[in-house]
Amino acid sequence: MLFRGVKFAAAARFGAPAPPAPWAEPCDATRDGPIAPQNPSRLAAAMGGFERTQGEDCLSLTIATPSTRGARPVLVFLHGGAFISGAGSLAWYDGGRLAAEGDIVVVGVNYRLGALAFLHGDLALDDQEAALRFIAREIGAFGGDPARITLAGQSAGATSIAHLMPRPEVRCLVSRAILMSGAFGRAHREGPARAAIARRFSELLDDDPATAPLPAILAAQGRLARELAAFGQTMPPFWPDPPAGGDFMTVAARAFAGTAVMIGTTHDEVHAFYAADPAMAEPAADAAAALAASLGGSLDAAETARPGGTMLDWLADLATEALFAAPSRDLAARMARAGARVFRYRFDTAPTARWRACHCVDLPFAFGNYAAWREAPMLGAMEEATFERVSAPVRAAILRFVRGGEPGWAEGDEHLLGKQVPGP
Repeated sequence: MLFRGVKFAAAARFGAPAPPAPWAEPCDATRDGPIAPQNPSRLAAAMGGFERTQGEDCLSLTIATPSTRGARPVLVFLHGGAFISGAGSLAWYDGGRLAAEGDIVVVGVNYRLGALAFLHGDLALDDQEAALRFIAREIGAFGGDPARITLAGQSAGATSIAHLMPRPEVRCLVSRAILMSGAFGRAHREGPARAAIARRFSELLDDDPATAPLPAILAAQGRLARELAAFGQTMPPFWPDPPAGGDFMTVAARAFAGTAVMIGTTHDEVHAFYAADPAMAEPAADAAAALAASLGGSLDAAETARPGGTMLDWLADLATEALFAAPSRDLAARMARAGARVFRYRFDTAPTARWRACHCVDLPFAFGNYAAWREAPMLGAMEEATFERVSAPVRAAILRFVRGGEPGWAEGDEHLLGKQVPGP
């Protein structure tokens, strides 16, 4: 059973999410609601694109359940997209297969994005918290158990979880967490830097953000992103503030005390960004050296680690380590010291030589939605039978974990997923 467009909150532009108005007649849950206003994804070259109706009344859930009776474990998924694109209602994240195989309830969340989510506070996080409160209150009507909620997220979704868990109102609702490819190595913009971003956006908009039409908002957002783009830069224009209470990684890790956590990355995260950027194909030597230095790495070491690679490969490897892999290992270690049960993994399947095991490549296998992803360039010409061989153990690990067990490996060392199809 699939319920679409279930409103969990309503919000005026730049307003806090509030409970939706009750309805007197049956609610139509057969159609998706609008997704948050957005420009095309910067990862469309790897993932493929999508077209959906957009609108500001976008705070809704997609709920897959085997039955409205019973009390099953619940998997809540926060989509990625650098806080500027994506939607939990996309077919990519259809939870129907996971729900049926694992006898669980799967919930996708649509939340606000971009300037409409970050010009005045961290409204995207507020939306996600509102969704969790709604789920805890109402999921019993969909056959879910509010005492067994696993909060999962990929990319910006994983980053969101690390920012949400220090909130007491969230921590008491979440029993387990799955953090996929969180870019925990991206530095937060301090107050003055974030204020400068907001000022520049308003200048580019040349209108009042509170009343400007959506096309103008998105056009200004696109211009801002292009202005901020630099060689090898992957930081999006909008990013949450760190939670209060000290160093972000320390505060986030402490919030997971007593929680079971799956956390990991793909082997070649940054290939998704660099392989799509013509400037990375044959960079000037001085630019490459400067980027390597800014990432705290060595091109010589990268070449040694990947003999026969290209400059793009080596720079992407350094960026993957600096932005994703090393910070995820660090956060995992801090979580374990804080009293969390931590299960680390790395996803290594590389269907193509161009994209390798890039950022987002694990998502099709996690949800098992071959039909929805079959045109994704990062999957290349992978046949469905091969896809299934890779996907089955990934889904099984997720389902074991959501149902309260270990994912299939013990705490401690990093577990390798996706080795059934060796990389190029």
